[in-house]
Amino acid sequence: MQISLIELVSLLGYSGKLSRQTVPLRSRAPAKLALSLVPVTETAEAIQRLARGVRRRWGGRVIAVTGSTGKTTTKEMIAALLGARLKVLKSPGNLNNDYGLPLALLKLEPPDQAAVVELAMSRPGEIARLARVAGPEIGVVTNVAPVHLQFFGSLTEIASAKQELIENLAPPSTAILNFDDSRVQAFREGFSGQAVTFGMGEGADFRAVEITRATPAGTRFRLIARALDGEFYLPLPGLHNIQNALAALAAASLFNIPRKELQAALGGFANLPQRSEILTLLDGVTLINDCYNSNPLAMERMLETLAAWGAVRRIVVAGEMLELGPSSPEWHRKVGRKAAQSRVDWLLGVQGDAQHLLDGAFEAGLPAERLRFFPSAAAAAEFLAALVRPGDVVLVKGSRGVHLEKVVEFVKSQEKSEARSQKKPLPILTPDS
Repeated sequence: MQISLIELVSLLGYSGKLSRQTVPLRSRAPAKLALSLVPVTETAEAIQRLARGVRRRWGGRVIAVTGSTGKTTTKEMIAALLGARLKVLKSPGNLNNDYGLPLALLKLEPPDQAAVVELAMSRPGEIARLARVAGPEIGVVTNVAPVHLQFFGSLTEIASAKQELIENLAPPSTAILNFDDSRVQAFREGFSGQAVTFGMGEGADFRAVEITRATPAGTRFRLIARALDGEFYLPLPGLHNIQNALAALAAASLFNIPRKELQAALGGFANLPQRSEILTLLDGVTLINDCYNSNPLAMERMLETLAAWGAVRRIVVAGEMLELGPSSPEWHRKVGRKAAQSRVDWLLGVQGDAQHLLDGAFEAGLPAERLRFFPSAAAAAEFLAALVRPGDVVLVKGSRGVHLEKVVEFVKSQEKSEARSQKKPLPILTPDS
């Protein structure tokens, strides 16, 4: 028996269906199915208008986060900190575009005391449009970096697109800006609301000092920030995650949550999968699963994190960084040079322009025998599974379209299916490798 889409969405519990007027309705919903059919000119615009109406009727405070890197982690941190005392709606995962953001806002309910959403873009004007839908009073900008250069001519153009959030904040507005990023700092110029800065540099309103590695995957720091001065622990590695935490603490401070509650919430923070996710395998291999996405700045930050990690060998599986436009080869070579300078023992490049990563690493001194290119994640996975030894730390990071999660899953499955001693050594390995 064939069932129409209209009948299906009603049976699944939906109360309405938006459809373009040009799309013929092949069947009407039976009278027994309570379903509203709303013909619209454009579905994206319609769902945005619905979400804007829900947000305005709700009337609470919205925090919007944007930036080239770290926005999802920062959004998750803000929600966790506010959740210490408030009922918070956060946009699920990275629902951050013309469809995802409205779908998140449609979940707002009267008991919610705050909402935290993420705004992404690939073209000018997108963030302004999303900000008009969400109506945030508080805007957080994590940084400006070479991301989506395929659609923008320069970093200056990317910065202008990110600034759209600050330009479209609802009063009374607060901009939370990265003090260490000069392009983001410049957003304060001409901004009539309150500006709060975060960063490592002296002069930031929310500043981290005395940063120490407390555990293999965790960091301690002392926060200098008005009434919130004190020691904090973050169960994530890397200075970039400290910056994300500073942005989140700055946002949470606007809700008057006591320091002790913020310390406890940050100390118990659990990030989403595939974002600085630390996996310790039974044979003593550590995988840093950061394969959700990648760009030059994020990759360099993770290489710095890896360089500080105690390891027998440091192995990097680096996927192609997509959407970098005509300058993609040079950005890949730059990151490759950074890898060679970051105490990396093996560099495996996966797909397309990742070959230029290897070229850059070779130019910077990483021996050719420690470099390998693979056309696919599957091919890299087999090589890595045979390469790793107890005590190795492996960073896996690449753009979403490279699917490096296949590498992580394959290595984990190999660990379960066979003992390390049964594996054949790679012919390219030498006793001192």
